[in-house]
Amino acid sequence: MPTITIFKDDLESLLTGDRSAGRSVTMAQLEEWLMLVKGELKGHSHETGELRIELQDSNRPDLWCCEGIARQIRIKQQGRLKPYSFFAEKPKSPHKLIVKPGMEQVRPYVAACTARGYQVTEKGLAQLIQTQEKLADIFGRKRKTVSIGIYQLRNITFPVTYELVKPDDVRFTPLGMETTMTLSEILMVHPKGLEYGPILAVKSLLPILRDAKDRPLSFPPIINSREIGEVRVGDDEFFVEVTGTDLPMVMLSLNIFAANLADRGATIEPVEVQYPTSTIFGKRVKTPQDFGKPKTIRTKTIEQALGQELGETVVKQALESYGYGVSAEKGSVKAKLPPYRHDLMHTMDIVEDVAMSRGYAEFTPVMPAQFTVGGLSAIEQLSDRARELMVGLGFQEIISNILGSPDHYSRLMRLEGTEWGRMVEVDNVMSLSFSCLRQWMLPSLMRLEAASSRAFYPHRLFEAGDVAIPDSAHELGSRTETVLGALIAHAATHFSEIHSSLDVLFYYLGKEYSLEPIQHPSFLEGRAGRILVSGKHVGVIGEVHPEVLERWQIAMPVVAFDVNLSQLADLG
Repeated sequence: MPTITIFKDDLESLLTGDRSAGRSVTMAQLEEWLMLVKGELKGHSHETGELRIELQDSNRPDLWCCEGIARQIRIKQQGRLKPYSFFAEKPKSPHKLIVKPGMEQVRPYVAACTARGYQVTEKGLAQLIQTQEKLADIFGRKRKTVSIGIYQLRNITFPVTYELVKPDDVRFTPLGMETTMTLSEILMVHPKGLEYGPILAVKSLLPILRDAKDRPLSFPPIINSREIGEVRVGDDEFFVEVTGTDLPMVMLSLNIFAANLADRGATIEPVEVQYPTSTIFGKRVKTPQDFGKPKTIRTKTIEQALGQELGETVVKQALESYGYGVSAEKGSVKAKLPPYRHDLMHTMDIVEDVAMSRGYAEFTPVMPAQFTVGGLSAIEQLSDRARELMVGLGFQEIISNILGSPDHYSRLMRLEGTEWGRMVEVDNVMSLSFSCLRQWMLPSLMRLEAASSRAFYPHRLFEAGDVAIPDSAHELGSRTETVLGALIAHAATHFSEIHSSLDVLFYYLGKEYSLEPIQHPSFLEGRAGRILVSGKHVGVIGEVHPEVLERWQIAMPVVAFDVNLSQLADLG
C-alpha cells in the first residue's frame, strides 16, 4: 500500500484554504480524520513536522498526496465538495496540443493543462514531485500506463506537438545532466533511460513533446528537458502533461493534478488536445475533463448492507459530505463521483463510502442471536492430520500459489489437448504468469523441484492445498477441492518408494485403498496407477515421465502421488 510523507503545517494550511496560516491540528484529531481516507499514521517528527502516512486504499490515487487527504477531510467538515469551475466550464481553450499520426504505435494518449497563480514553496514542490512519482510508479505501473511531466509555462510557445522522431534527430539537456544528448544516448546513459527505457522496447521511432519553436519539452515517459522541464521554488506558472496508453487513466491523473494545484491557489486553464483520429472522448478533447457517469442505487440496498434504516435524506447527506454529487429520488439515490475519482466499480463501493462518511462509530453493534461453538470442518481436520503424517514420513511442506500459467500446468506436464489438461482460466488477466488456476498439485511441486537442483538430495516435498477442477455440472462451472501432492527426487528413486509412503499415509488415515494401472501423459507407461477408495477414483501415483523432467530441466528421477482429500473426507 502507498506510504507518503507530508508536513503537518502544509496539511493545516490546505485544510483551511489559507496558505499563509493554518488551524493547528492535534495528533489525536489527525488520526481520527485519517479514518476518512483509510490512512494510518506511521511516524511523526516533532522537529520537522514531517508525517509518514500509510494509505490502505489502492483504488484512490487522489489520496496519495497531502492535497488529497486535506481535500477529503475538508469536504467532510464543510458538508459538500466546493466545485472546481474548470471542470464545469467549457470555454474555448487558448492552448492546443497536437497529436501527430503514428503515436498509436507507441504511446497514443496525452492530457494537459496550465496552472497560474500558485507560487511554489519548498514543501509544495516536494509534494508535487512525490505525487508525480506515486501516480507514475503505482497507478501508472512504473510509467508503462501513465507518466507525468511538469514544466515552466513561461518558456513554452503553443501549440505543443506530440509526435514520433528518429532516436538521433533530437537533442536536449535532460534533467540531471549538464550536456545535450540524443534520445538514443539518453536511453543508453541516463539513469532514467536505463530504468524506463524497456517500456519503449526497440522502437525505431520515439515519442517527443516539443513546442511551436521546436524546443523539446520531454522524452516521455523517460525524462524532461532541463531547460523547460525543471520547476524551481518560486515558479508560479506551470504546464502539466500526462502521457500514457490508457486514455481514462491519463485523464484521471491530470484531473488529480489539476485539483491539487487548484487547492493550492492556482488558476487552471484547460488545453485542447487534437488527435488525428477519434478517441472514446472524440477527436478534440478538452482536458482536464469531468468524464464520470452517475450511478443509481436503491436505498434499501445500502440499508441492507449496513444493517440500519437510513432513508434517502441521510444517504444523500452522507455521500455529499464525502464529495459525491447526489440527487435523491423515492427509494433510491443517483450518485456521481467527483472528477478526481474514477473508482466506482460496484454498488458496494458506494455503500462503503456511506459507512466511512457517517463513521463506523455511528453503527450499533449487534450481538449474535444464537450461541454457536466454532470448530474445524471435516476436510480441515483431515488436511491437518495428513500434514502431520507427511512431516513424520520425512517430507518437507511447501506452500505455493494456486494461480499460475498454462505453460506450467499443462505444457510442461505433457497435458496439452488432453482431459487432464483442462483448467479454469482467469478472464482479463494482467499477466500470463497468473492466468489460470491449478487443476492438480504436482505442477506446483515440480516448479519448486526445478529450482532446487543445488539442494542436497534426496528431496521429499509435499503440499496440501486448494485446486480448481472444471465441472460443467457445477453452478459455477468448476469446483474447489483440497488435494495432497507429494514427490521424491534423487538418483535411485523408484515407484516402490513413493508407493510405500502412500501406503503408510493411508494406513494411519484409516483408509483402505487399491491401485489399478492407468495411462497418464505425465507418468511413465506401466509405472502409473489410479488410487481407488471404495471403488472411487481419488488420485494418481507414478514415476514422472522423462520428457516432463526434461521440459522442467530436472536432472533427477522423480516419483509422485496426488490425492484428493476432499473426496476422501466425503467417503467418511
